[in-house]
Amino acid sequence: MKIKLSVVALFLSLSLLVCSEHVYPDVKSVKVAAAADLAFAFKEIAPDFEKDTGIKVTFSFGSTGMLAKQIEHGAPFDVFFAANVKFMEGLKQKGIIIPDTMQLYAQGRIVLAANKSSGIMIKEMKDLLKPEIKKIAIANPDHAPYGIAAMETLKNVGIWEQVKSKIVYGENVRQTLQYIQSGTVPAGIVAISVANVPEITYAVIDTSLHNPINQSAAVVKTTKEEPLAREFIKYVNSPKGRAVMKKYGFFLPGEF
Repeated sequence: MKIKLSVVALFLSLSLLVCSEHVYPDVKSVKVAAAADLAFAFKEIAPDFEKDTGIKVTFSFGSTGMLAKQIEHGAPFDVFFAANVKFMEGLKQKGIIIPDTMQLYAQGRIVLAANKSSGIMIKEMKDLLKPEIKKIAIANPDHAPYGIAAMETLKNVGIWEQVKSKIVYGENVRQTLQYIQSGTVPAGIVAISVANVPEITYAVIDTSLHNPINQSAAVVKTTKEEPLAREFIKYVNSPKGRAVMKKYGFFLPGEF
């Protein structure tokens, strides 16, 4: 009798295991390191990507330079979306990415932004010289491509020397935006892709005032999920992905 009960118990246990595996299948996932300017666009792309492919996406947003260093030191990302192709070229030369996966996905733009509640009106770069603007926020040009573009613009319009003592550096373009949103800093330069928030007003900066912010993606060589990583890059450059990127102000491959 005990033997029969044991057999029945074993059968039930195996049945439950099979059922649980059917109900809770292994979820495919891909870890994406992405430049901070992509935060809003990628969070909109992700649900459709997951629905269409069954692949879950986990994002880590930050400055391109800092993410590149993390990847170089072995951070476990599957795919990298940089805000500047030069950082990706550096990783390529060091053998850290899979060369044939490297491709452009966007060109970024910068805007002159001001906190609405500050009452400060800015329409052109020289408005940053107004005496009521005590601080100006930009991303750190040491490792943030949008900070590099901001500095280039300030120099090219001839006001860098006059405003450099006012500069407050954000770790990345999202933190720079937060400084302006909160009113900690009344004005600054951020990516157009994160600028459409209730707390600020902005004016688009002419792209001729800085070097192009050409953005590229690639699969990290150490990934164990290469097919999934390739699939996410493909999706971002698909009609669905491009529509979202366009919505957030990016120029797309074929437009620049």
